[in-house]
Amino acid sequence: MIYIAGSIIVFTGIQLLIAAANLIFRQLLPKNPEHSNPLVSVLIPARNEEKNIGNIISDLKKQNYQNIEILIFDDQSTDRTAIIVSEFLVKDSRIQLFNSTYLPNGWLGKNFSCYSLSKHARGDYFLFLDADVRINRNIISQTLSYSQKHNLGLLSIFPMQTMKSWGEYITIPNMNYILLSLLPLILVRKIKFPSLSAANGQFMLFCAETYKRINPHERVKIEKVEDIKIAQLLKRDSIKVACLSGTENISCRMYKNYKEAVNGFSKNVITFFGGSPFLAILFWMITTFGFLFVLFVFPKAIVIIYFVSIILIRIFVSVASKQNSFTNTILIIPQQITLGVFIGKAIIKNIKKQFKWKDRNISS
Repeated sequence: MIYIAGSIIVFTGIQLLIAAANLIFRQLLPKNPEHSNPLVSVLIPARNEEKNIGNIISDLKKQNYQNIEILIFDDQSTDRTAIIVSEFLVKDSRIQLFNSTYLPNGWLGKNFSCYSLSKHARGDYFLFLDADVRINRNIISQTLSYSQKHNLGLLSIFPMQTMKSWGEYITIPNMNYILLSLLPLILVRKIKFPSLSAANGQFMLFCAETYKRINPHERVKIEKVEDIKIAQLLKRDSIKVACLSGTENISCRMYKNYKEAVNGFSKNVITFFGGSPFLAILFWMITTFGFLFVLFVFPKAIVIIYFVSIILIRIFVSVASKQNSFTNTILIIPQQITLGVFIGKAIIKNIKKQFKWKDRNISS
């Protein structure tokens, strides 16, 4: 009992140090970017994105960096996605629309869309964006400057999350909690180990030369969580990768309610733990029920320090993620319960091969 309680105290202390490191050593985009003027190919895979595609195209047209081409791959949408894109491209020659007629065997839809777009791109940099993100007018200029300064093969960003419902408040913050309390993002860029990898497919800026040489989307064509796998691929080839979080330059409302969030996160939550369901369950058990061991074993002073540490972890992660620290603190219990739901559903779906996304089976 003492050994278990002591291990829980140590683990919580490590979490606290990592969360603090992600706040203190937060990587910021330059306010006054300096860069050359290469062509940037903005590549957007889109499937049934009629509610979002017009917004991201409008954001791109407002960019202060204008040497771009905008390529959109309509992945067999059944809504007005292609019609909306067509309305934009007749007014802007930089926009091109490509329509998918089929999905090859052995491919997941998004991976094939990204791969297909890369074959048409002419830029010196490839920027893959999800259709549901929103970007400010400086994001391409700033990320291009950051990438060139650090000689990166890949720069990825976790967008600031927009939340409007209680279902979102008790689900969405779990992603940042896991990431920023387990991985110091500064080490993704500083350390070569592939195990220290992170990326988010919503925003991935590649050096085109690197992308063409590695051909990452084809190599991970059947992976549900292709972004992290791609980051690992690049690091194994000694290519520099960086991952940023908590920037206001890019935002996203990933899911609109509790059900959508549970379905979405259950397809990738295990990947945050190296693909190990055991480690995912262990993390949840420690962070949810660990306090019981601490309460029974240690004196009051240590118990108080332990609970203060738990609260500080939430605050540090929230501030680093540009989220409301008060809301995330008072919602610790429902967020922890929801994290257990994510993990449980992920394990069940993996056993039954029932992962679906955009009306397609994505089990691999």
